Amino acid sequence: MLLSLLSRKEKLKFLDMAMHMVSVDGEPTLVEQRLLNMLLAEVGDGIVAEYHFALSKDLNETLDFFENANKTVKNIVYYNLMKVAMTDDFYNTTEHFFLEEIRERFAIDEAKKKQLMNLVFAERDLRERAKRIVSH
Repeated sequence: MLLSLLSRKEKLKFLDMAMHMVSVDGEPTLVEQRLLNMLLAEVGDGIVAEYHFALSKDLNETLDFFENANKTVKNIVYYNLMKVAMTDDFYNTTEHFFLEEIRERFAIDEAKKKQLMNLVFAERDLRERAKRIVSH
């Protein structure tokens, strides 16, 4: 969500971080792969043509890039990474520590983290309500 607001380079760097997010606890699950495909659709066809599903060699370089970005970009990236982590209903400590490292490097405070997490939960709740409504 809101990935269309990022620049071309920010989108590519975000996708790199999303790949690291789904790989931090092992091979991506089927649900995580579907989410990556949705993220690719959101960033646009031009980015899809450029992006290759492979982990970059230097995650720190990507983190450094975003550390120098504006607050809005950092919040969009962090929010979407939280969505990736929470998608498969299995949020483990490895993912938690990875997100916490990013949050600290991006200088996102606890209050903003809570706001962004509430958005993730609200979106999940809406999706679940929609599933229940259309299936009954």
